[in-house]
Amino acid sequence: MIPYRDLNPTQTTPIVTWLLVATNVGVFVLQLLSRDGLMAFGATPAYVLAALWHGPKWPLLTLVTSAFLHGGFTHLFFNMLFLWIFGDNVEDRMGHLRFLGFYLTAAVIAAVGHIAMAPASPVPMVGASGAISAVLGAYMVLFPTARIKTLFLIIIIIQTVELPAFVFLGIWIAIQMIDAMYSDPNAPGVAWYAHIGGFAFGFLMAFRYRRKKTRL
Repeated sequence: MIPYRDLNPTQTTPIVTWLLVATNVGVFVLQLLSRDGLMAFGATPAYVLAALWHGPKWPLLTLVTSAFLHGGFTHLFFNMLFLWIFGDNVEDRMGHLRFLGFYLTAAVIAAVGHIAMAPASPVPMVGASGAISAVLGAYMVLFPTARIKTLFLIIIIIQTVELPAFVFLGIWIAIQMIDAMYSDPNAPGVAWYAHIGGFAFGFLMAFRYRRKKTRL
């Protein structure tokens, strides 16, 4: 189930969404050039908790920096695809500066959600998925009936359908929750609880913007 477009026009230019996409792509290029040297900026639960209680505080910054690192091209591509499709409308409703603050806060909340479920893990968490999950949660509240053009891949058959946002995103978050139930948060892999935590944050925060528009 892959979205490739939403039928939901905006009234403003999504400057912040474009900048976030550009920043993620730029950082990924630096990752390739540094040969994983930037992975020290991933959020490692054990190091973050150690920094919280004692020692140098710089690992706390990884709660944000981890959201701009990715584990590979496919990881980056799908994250940016979702941000490109859903971010512009949420930014349009919240306003540019509020959306940026929302996104960065969501990155921290999502990382904390993962750390809470795997506090002793030595595996660094990277990726914008948690923050983008918050964007999806907000989109579900703000634009539940917006049509999402979606590709369904069934074996070798590709079917294009239009789904209401609440159906598409409802299926998406259900998949995250099911996968979280059957995975070990301490093992390398997808940080499902970061997705769930980010989505919940975005879903709840969006209610304050449901009936009004801001342009800051």
